[in-house]
Amino acid sequence: MSGATHPGAIPGQRAGGVRLNRKSLLFAGAGLLTLAAIVYGANYWATGRFLQSTDDAYVGGDVSALAPQVSGQIAQVSVTDNETVHAGQLLVQLDDRPYRAALAQADANVAGAKAALANLDATENLQQSVVAEAQTDITAADAAVGLARLNQSRYARLAASSAGTEQDAQTANATLAQNTAAAQKTRAALAAEIARLAVIETQKTQAQASLAGAQASRDVAALNEQYTRIVAPFDGVVGDRAAHVGDYASAGSQLLSLVPTQGLWVDANFKEDQLAHMQPGQNVSIVADIAPGVKITGHVGSLSPASGAVFSLLPAQNATGNFTKIVQRVPVRVLLDGNAATLGLLRPGLSVTATVDTK
Repeated sequence: MSGATHPGAIPGQRAGGVRLNRKSLLFAGAGLLTLAAIVYGANYWATGRFLQSTDDAYVGGDVSALAPQVSGQIAQVSVTDNETVHAGQLLVQLDDRPYRAALAQADANVAGAKAALANLDATENLQQSVVAEAQTDITAADAAVGLARLNQSRYARLAASSAGTEQDAQTANATLAQNTAAAQKTRAALAAEIARLAVIETQKTQAQASLAGAQASRDVAALNEQYTRIVAPFDGVVGDRAAHVGDYASAGSQLLSLVPTQGLWVDANFKEDQLAHMQPGQNVSIVADIAPGVKITGHVGSLSPASGAVFSLLPAQNATGNFTKIVQRVPVRVLLDGNAATLGLLRPGLSVTATVDTK
């Protein structure tokens, strides 16, 4: 019979063996759990308690929104969406004909101002010759006055001694008066010519100012003509392109964005209770959602001087009476090591998890 007991079996032996095996498994399991707890605790004490992690972290980069500094119709778009470009490469060309005409007009104004200044220089040289001639006339007039004075004195003595006529003495007196007046006239003429020279000098100063203004206007016109060419300020990839041939672009309107190919970083927003021992230079391990199995490393570059709430458009006002404490977060700039900072696997805006070793 199946339910019969074997003649040599000891009652209760099978049940006891099962109980012993269960106890052994329980003891073994407890030992393994204890060992695991010890290992975990030792690892936490040695390493884990120094690791501060957050999944509120995103890849950043100096993305530039390119806009024209002058207005005009778009004549050429030299790039397409997601195209890699190099620094100095033409991206968008505005219609530059009005600006080239303005530049030509400015060049003409500069040439006219230079000609006017050159004419005043020539006039000044001529006037200096006139002044020199007037000075010579003074010398001649003074000589004539000296001769007339001698004649007047001689004829006066002759008339007094009856050796000469009274008419000759009167004629000598008149000649002296005429020559003296002529000498005074030449001096007045010299003063007038010198004053005219000062006027020319003032006109030259005004002409020089006009020339400087014309050159400044020419520089502005040249800059405006150059601004019709929108070029890449650095190596990057084109994105968010809104420029199309034929569109009218106003000054300051965004035409496209340029994402840099180098210099990416991570902005990790840590809770305020994680920052006590965080400082620049500490190692950071990064796990990107786009590729969880790829090892990415970096180091803390800097910590924001204030929490993100301070820089928000509408900072919270906690003095209104209804107060709810919210754990604040502080942005931490993480600089990526090696090729991780190159545009490729990581792109601005992607989510990552950053873990800082504060040991």
